[in-house]
Amino acid sequence: MPQQLIIFPFGGNGREALVSAIEANKISHQWDILGFVDDNQDTWGKDMAGYKVLGDRSVLEKYPEAKVLAVPGNAQTYLKRQSIIEGLNLKKERFATIISPNAVVSPDAVIGCNTFVMPYVFVACGVSLGNHCIILSHTVIHHDSVVDDYNCIGSSVTISGDVKVEKNCYIGSGTNIKEKIIVGERSLLGLGSNVVSNITPQVTVVGNPARVLKS
Repeated sequence: MPQQLIIFPFGGNGREALVSAIEANKISHQWDILGFVDDNQDTWGKDMAGYKVLGDRSVLEKYPEAKVLAVPGNAQTYLKRQSIIEGLNLKKERFATIISPNAVVSPDAVIGCNTFVMPYVFVACGVSLGNHCIILSHTVIHHDSVVDDYNCIGSSVTISGDVKVEKNCYIGSGTNIKEKIIVGERSLLGLGSNVVSNITPQVTVVGNPARVLKS
């Protein structure tokens, strides 16, 4: 039986999640998509493909059986993602996980709740993706790597084997991370960075090889 689904918020990540949910339904009817919620009143009543913004987060109380995919955040706001998601006050079992039917995920990979894996992502054997993560299109995560909670991984990122990305990081599109690297929590890796040594927590790095821009 299809599961009701609400997506939060009505931003780029949320609208891309809708596309993946629609595509998944073409294979098997997994989701009864109710629409979006967004705290920005300017979005109320807007729609994508006929799915409307129903109102602010209080709408979630009207649909207690609905699963919620909460995918806020970008390079400017990634450090607020945890507090925004926790602010929804939802139990873990209320969250959805959406994996695009065009992604390739190893059968032994572990993917947490409220994680969205976009099209053409490859998740290899032994990989662990935490809760509340977003993995953008065409990213490759190689064997035995660990991506902790609340991480945003941009598009066309290559994470080599045995890498650990600690929580609350943002990895910019086109970044390459060498094998066995540790990326410290709350760090930002700028677009196209080539990471060949461990990254300390709470820094911004850019370049080839990646260097600390600010801490």
